[in-house]
This record gives sequence, C-alpha cells and structure tokens, in this order.
Amino acid sequence: MTFDETLGRSRMRDPVIKLHGAEAFAAMHKAGRLTAAGLDMLGDYVKPGVTTQRLDDLAFQFAMDNGAYPATLFYRGYTKSICTSINHVVCHGIPDDKPLREGDVLNIDYTLIVDGWHGDSSRMYGVGEISRKAERLIDITYESLLRGIKAVRAGATTGDIGFAIQRYAEGERCSVVRDFCGHGVGQVFHDAPNILHYGSPGEGPQLKTGMIFTIEPMINLGKSGVKVLSDGWTAVTRDRSLSAQFEHTIGVTETGCEIFTLSPTGRDNPLALR
Repeated sequence: MTFDETLGRSRMRDPVIKLHGAEAFAAMHKAGRLTAAGLDMLGDYVKPGVTTQRLDDLAFQFAMDNGAYPATLFYRGYTKSICTSINHVVCHGIPDDKPLREGDVLNIDYTLIVDGWHGDSSRMYGVGEISRKAERLIDITYESLLRGIKAVRAGATTGDIGFAIQRYAEGERCSVVRDFCGHGVGQVFHDAPNILHYGSPGEGPQLKTGMIFTIEPMINLGKSGVKVLSDGWTAVTRDRSLSAQFEHTIGVTETGCEIFTLSPTGRDNPLALR
C-alpha cells in the first residue's frame, strides 16, 4: 500500500529504520496470516457481475469477524476497506457499484491491523477468462516479486531488491512503475525504509536483521508513466496499458527473510491454480 505518495506527502513518520525482534515477528505473522486469509476469501467472490463494493463489504465484515480493523478505512480520508485496481489502474482504485466484467484483471490490496500490527498484501485475480497478454503480465509481476524477495538478506541493500525486479521485468519487455514503492511497516502503516522496485546493486540502505517492509512491484505492459485521477487516489497508466501488482510483507533475517503474508491455502498467485 502506497498511500502517502499519492497524496504527495512524506511517506515516513520516522526516518529511522526500526529493527524488530522475535515478538514483533510473531505479531507480524499473526497479522499477515489473517490478511492472507482475507484475500483467500475475497478471491472466491471475484466473478463477472460482482461489484468491487461488494468485495469491500466482505473485506470489512471479515475484519470485524476476526477482531481486526482495515488499515485503509478512514486513513487520510480514504473511505474503503480495500483498494480494487482494474486493468489499467495501477493502484489505489476505489471500490464502487460497477460490476466486474469477463476478462478484467483485478488487484485487491488489503491491510489488516491485528493487535496494533499491520499485515499488508495484494494479489492479482482474473475475472472469468482473461487474455493471454494479461496472464503473461500477471506471471511476470509475480515472478518479479519473488525475485525481489530472493534478493533480501542481511548485508544486502534496498538497491539489490530493486535491481532484481527491474532486470527481470524489463528483460520480459515490461516496465516498472517508479511513482510508487514498498515501505517499512509494523505498528506504523507507512514507515522507513522506502523499497524502490528499480535500482542498482549496492545502492540504498543496507538491510539488517529485524527490518520489516513490503515489496510490491507494479509492472506495466506498456510504458512506466502513471497519472493520478481527479479523485486524488486512483493511479492509472498514462498509455492505458494493463498494469499488475503483487505485494508481500517480509522481515529480514540473517540468511534471507520471513514472508508474513503467505496464503494459508497456497493461493499467493491465484491464476497459477487455474
């Protein structure tokens, strides 16, 4: 989730990068698992004719039923429990009463606050049968996320993450959105460090054991340019090309990382199970 950049404000409440211990990692696993379970549930309802407002209602009720709270609800004036970004919408699409159509591709971005800790994740879903080019973009975007995660370990840098994503996505003739990025997260929704999805090896802050942040590449079939619509939230591709995004929240360890937002049913990339 990348709200503060949409608003043109600083995304970080505290420029100091926090290092967390075992108790925090356990709390983030709890928040992340619940968020992932919520995305599993929502995926069952992604069908032609269903409105994104219906998905938002389900997301809110899921949070209430599980003693959690949607982090986006009333965050800086946003009034929904999820973001629903369709086709050429890059991020921060606002749920409404327009029905989903056969062939749409949809990103659902969901963050739940559980006992004060934020589990932040997003996935791509196909609405009915989707085009081969949409399938290819989604596969490339998911692989981009995995390659970014694979670059994470204590002693690496944030630039190593961005480089791994950029090299793969551009090698597949897609573009990486530069206007939005991943971010530190924990008891604060948006915190240091920023995680760019492009860059050079060795650049940026060094990763240290205990850091917690999101990796959430947005990949376009066309050019990387985006614009924000007049609602102040919805970001779209300037050339109206398809866009896709996946997001996990992770914690840095000595040998790699722990992924807090893995699907309990293995549906981290729902299209892979079709």
